[in-house]
Amino acid sequence: MSNDAIPAATLVVMRERHDGPPELLMVERTKRMAFAGGAMVFPGGRIDAQDRALAEGFADADADFRIAAIRETLEESGIPVGIAPDIDPDLAAKLQARLHDGANLGELLASHGLSLDLEALAPFARWKPAFHQARIFDTIFFIAEAPGGEWRPRPQAGECEAVEWLGAAEVLARVARGEASAIFPTVRNLERLACFDSIGAARADAAAHPIETITPWIADHGGEPHLFIPEGLGYPVTREPLASVRRGVGEGSFPAA
Repeated sequence: MSNDAIPAATLVVMRERHDGPPELLMVERTKRMAFAGGAMVFPGGRIDAQDRALAEGFADADADFRIAAIRETLEESGIPVGIAPDIDPDLAAKLQARLHDGANLGELLASHGLSLDLEALAPFARWKPAFHQARIFDTIFFIAEAPGGEWRPRPQAGECEAVEWLGAAEVLARVARGEASAIFPTVRNLERLACFDSIGAARADAAAHPIETITPWIADHGGEPHLFIPEGLGYPVTREPLASVRRGVGEGSFPAA
């Protein structure tokens, strides 16, 4: 893995619904964001120095990734995942606001008698695209169940246009109709998540497949350049025409084949 990749974490927050597959917490990024501006994504972001410092108190090798996923999800949506004991929406809103003001997550939780439950997150995948872009991220994707109750997301001003609960198939349909955009890793993970009828099935699938770093590559298929990912890692779709990838995320996001 190259040293210039930025360590980052993404959290796929799932909640069961009685009339269909689980819903996912989806963020629509503001268009002015340098990375994936205007795209539908899962909550997440880069690991910061405070995440690394807080991770020193945990034995998990990927503790800093898990902490960043929890923090970013709370900042972007106001949904408290991986925080114990359970809290109500009013306290979650206060914690979100304090994080926006620059509060330290560990100190903030301790002041309210709360702690991190890193085991609530299950590793799902790891992606590190290596194209010539301004930012290359080495991202671990986790899955976790949403806290109980009817949580209404609160989008982070300046970063998120909207945050909503949607089924994986619903997001893919929006992208297919041109009503939303999504970057290549998000689309592939949505296709995988659309295969599950429960959170338990998603966790079982995550446990059944190795967490290997996925670095897409361009190759010819049927006389047309495609973007590929490896087989055998749980993804039902492992290639896409490069032209449609570019349409989904903006011209220039991927180099010419």
